[in-house]
Amino acid sequence: MTIPEIQRMKGEKKITALTCYDFQMAKILDKAGVDIVLVGDSLGMVVLGYENTLPVTMEEMLHHLKAVKRGIKNALLVGDMPFMSYKVDIKDSVYNAGRMTKEGGASAVKLEGGIEIIPTIKAMLDADIPVMGHIGLRPQAIHKMGGYKVQRDEGLIEEAKALEEAGIFSLVLECIPGSLAKKITESLKIPTIGIGSGIYCDGQILVLNDIIGLTERSPKFVRRYLNMKDEISNAIERFIEDVSKGDFPKKEESYE
Repeated sequence: MTIPEIQRMKGEKKITALTCYDFQMAKILDKAGVDIVLVGDSLGMVVLGYENTLPVTMEEMLHHLKAVKRGIKNALLVGDMPFMSYKVDIKDSVYNAGRMTKEGGASAVKLEGGIEIIPTIKAMLDADIPVMGHIGLRPQAIHKMGGYKVQRDEGLIEEAKALEEAGIFSLVLECIPGSLAKKITESLKIPTIGIGSGIYCDGQILVLNDIIGLTERSPKFVRRYLNMKDEISNAIERFIEDVSKGDFPKKEESYE
């Protein structure tokens, strides 16, 4: 999967995208045929146990990006730029994005933000680093936004157009009313990828751990396809019971 292929899917076929943080899951996603795999800074909460995405570092992102890269052969791999790795000095921002592609193996990076990051986007593109945009609810701006709230500002339409003009190849719309997401999607030539933004986006992305039921709670817009947390708990309990009773290992599970 390439960036031009993703762009050609707009209006033709819905784009599928999921987050991923490790080698084994990356292999499963890739074999299943997902179009885009995002190593999201959501790993801060999902994998590392942080309260939000803000503490995630470049080194942590690169560690997980490298692992996911080893499991992918077909999907387009995108890496999230963590908080304070951009929106700083443009030279440093481009350097950090370069690390995501050169060291981490990402085909593109994702940035949260609007008009204020256009100079940074252009500098990354000048360095041949493709950029995916992200507007609406921006988890890295959670304190500024006052929490995880649906974003209803009609100004997002013009912001999306400005980002497209700057050269992003696709745009994530997070927690935007479906009617507004529809207007944004129809106003752009590049594909939109929604998360909690309704049915009119060109594609959808969710956190993998949410859809397979590993997380305790998940937002309204998440559909659970599996309850893996209970399945794993049951397997561990059975293992403990078998070992405790002397039922594991059996002779056929031992070496002579």
